[in-house]
Amino acid sequence: MPETRPRRVSSQRFLPAVKFVAVALCATAFLLSGAQAAKKEKTTAAKTSVAKKSAGPVPVEVKRSAKAPRGAKVADRSEKVVRGGRNVVASIRQKNGKTVVAVQRRSVVRVETPARQSFGQLAGLHGTDDALDLKSSVALVIDQDTHEVLFSKNDHAVLPIASLTKLMTGLLISEAHLPNDELITITQDDVDTEKGSRSRLTVGTTLSRGELLHLALMSSENRAAHALGRTYPGGLATFVSIMNAKAKMLGMKDTRYVEPTGLSSRNQSSAQDLALLVNAAYSDATVRSLSTSPEYQVEVGNRVLQFNTTNRLVKSPDWEIGVQKTGYISEAGQCLVMQAKVAGRKLIMVFLDSAGKFSRIADAERVRRWVEATHASTGSPAASRSTAAYQVAG
Repeated sequence: MPETRPRRVSSQRFLPAVKFVAVALCATAFLLSGAQAAKKEKTTAAKTSVAKKSAGPVPVEVKRSAKAPRGAKVADRSEKVVRGGRNVVASIRQKNGKTVVAVQRRSVVRVETPARQSFGQLAGLHGTDDALDLKSSVALVIDQDTHEVLFSKNDHAVLPIASLTKLMTGLLISEAHLPNDELITITQDDVDTEKGSRSRLTVGTTLSRGELLHLALMSSENRAAHALGRTYPGGLATFVSIMNAKAKMLGMKDTRYVEPTGLSSRNQSSAQDLALLVNAAYSDATVRSLSTSPEYQVEVGNRVLQFNTTNRLVKSPDWEIGVQKTGYISEAGQCLVMQAKVAGRKLIMVFLDSAGKFSRIADAERVRRWVEATHASTGSPAASRSTAAYQVAG
């Protein structure tokens, strides 16, 4: 019998599979390098042309694998998906004996969250025109000595007042004559859970009452203001009730306080009421001094922290400011109250719900220039009604 020879297995049988794996590896390497290049924004011209055709997959036919016999049906293999980065996806599949690679670059659409509207915007107050074209939806300017209303705009509107609240907080702490050197420690209770605002006064920081009062009035420090109210004799609830009682005593009929910082939009008032508060605050020497301080340093552990005023007009040589306070939360917009001497007149200015980061300052400057240009007149055209409702104490 003839000798039986072992059958040789031809390597040609594995050639299609080997080629398919090689193509898949090449495609994966190509996609990975493409993703890295896109990340560095150094995409080559060839890849840019592919990106421009991202409306649909672009098939890339690779070298034909082993020839199939005529008439024979070649079964398509299952599709493989390869990701070459967050926005690049490719599919690799067999079709009619060909390896087809489809690359698709997905466009990224970024949707910006619209800014939250203030209460004044929701009420349509920004649609009110005025002679000075102010950006604040509420404004009031009063001569502190004669009680003459020089300018008014939506002064009856009751709106959130943000950190203007701290002017009342500071006034009450000053009038209580509590020991200024008494040490107060910032606790977790002082952390803002209303807006999630940050503070450089970390939990555990210990400062004197006088230092906290300075930071609250000058730099609008929220944790400082809350700690002052929390450590008031009787506690925070007692302090808030005294805030409301003081407002009522001053004739602030449209004012309500629920906490001492202004972070809550439920702290609300009107321009008329705030003019009364500014006048009362001006009569307190401590509040005058601290609110108009340009900068202040405090020692916290081994560090010295520098704080600055939130009102840049304090440092301006064009202004002589007696008392001031700024405020902002999204519901209130940009707010500013001041007592300042302009053209020889002591004025109380209130600006509420101003749109834009610097618009409240621009409004104050606009009013100052207007008063300087018209101060010789005993009554301006803007003062068209009785000032009886704006009588201020003292």
